[in-house]
Amino acid sequence: MVAAEPKATGKTIRARCRDGSLGTQTSGLAPGYVQANIVILPAAQANHFQTFCQRNPRPCPLLAMSPEPGVPTLPELGDDIDIRIDLPKYRVWRDGIAAEQVADISELWQPDWTAFALGCSFSFEEALLDAGIEIRNITEGVNVPMYITQIPCASAGPFAGNMVVSMRPMAPSDAIRAIQICSRFPSVHGAPVHLGDPSQIGIADLSRPDFGAAVSVKKSEIPLFWACGVTPQVALQAAKLPLAVTHEPGHMLVTDLKNTDLAIF
Repeated sequence: MVAAEPKATGKTIRARCRDGSLGTQTSGLAPGYVQANIVILPAAQANHFQTFCQRNPRPCPLLAMSPEPGVPTLPELGDDIDIRIDLPKYRVWRDGIAAEQVADISELWQPDWTAFALGCSFSFEEALLDAGIEIRNITEGVNVPMYITQIPCASAGPFAGNMVVSMRPMAPSDAIRAIQICSRFPSVHGAPVHLGDPSQIGIADLSRPDFGAAVSVKKSEIPLFWACGVTPQVALQAAKLPLAVTHEPGHMLVTDLKNTDLAIF
């Protein structure tokens, strides 16, 4: 993982994505700025996907979408955002299969595509760190571990599937504080959806995440599970669209919004 850059902003991180100097995951970069999960798909399916987000607000908190099909901007999140080149890495989906990773989707861009930006847990990680709570994936320098659960999402059109969660282990006292803190951030997944025994939500082995990397869990710690913005990627597998694009897990759009703008007190 790239070390945090205290003076970096959303704009400077996007500039590094554009010039190719940043290709790593973005946890810890540009402290204070909102990061977003990205889903890009044909306008014909945009209404269905928007409904999917509305029906599943915990894993899919919608922050912004393209002002109209084919326009690669997200003006609510930054006045110069170009969604085709502003992420460090993209995942290209073909017929529901993750087919390739690319650093630029300019040549793939379609005149009817609509982009969606969803809230990301990296925003509440900052609030937890400010409270003195360790975030193990940041300490160990890896992408947060993510797991496909047995918690079903409400379907919409071709989009369906089970919720993906991200996991962070904590001491019991920190877990209580984390729940209190994250409850103030509903637009970036809010409080955990589960804590404790992972088998209760269909996770057999914490050492084998479906996305990201495993982290150490001490015997005295409790695993906490948050709804995760990778959930739409499971829904894309079910939808089997001929062509769609998402962020590569952990490689987010860094916006110009401040995390404090999303907090509810």
